[in-house]
Amino acid sequence: MHPGAECIPAHETLDRAAQMMRDHNVGALPICGPDDRLTGIITDRDIVTRCIAEGRDPSKVTAGELAIGLVWVAADATVEEALGRMEENQIRRLPVIDNHRIIGMISEADLAKHLPDDKLAEFVHRVYAGA
Repeated sequence: MHPGAECIPAHETLDRAAQMMRDHNVGALPICGPDDRLTGIITDRDIVTRCIAEGRDPSKVTAGELAIGLVWVAADATVEEALGRMEENQIRRLPVIDNHRIIGMISEADLAKHLPDDKLAEFVHRVYAGA
């Protein structure tokens, strides 16, 4: 897991989300509501395909408008549980939650660093099979 994931507030615009991604050198941000709880996740690809490619203005569309399909894993989950969630939902980034708050993100890069080669190859095959 990469600890300390910074949320973008749901009311912030997508141009601000893109700036945060650039500043933090990440391709995804968790989206948090006014109560600081996770409401979704937004990726750089979401901004391109669900906003810009549709002719919408990223300075007017909010992160919350694109928040869909919240998938996460508890902080005490096993590696197998996290991998299962990612495979089942064909996602490459997974927020980690503890006491209803985001504490980090698991990404493909984290997996590449910590999984044995055979398990990593199996994961990549399963996630990308439906992509």
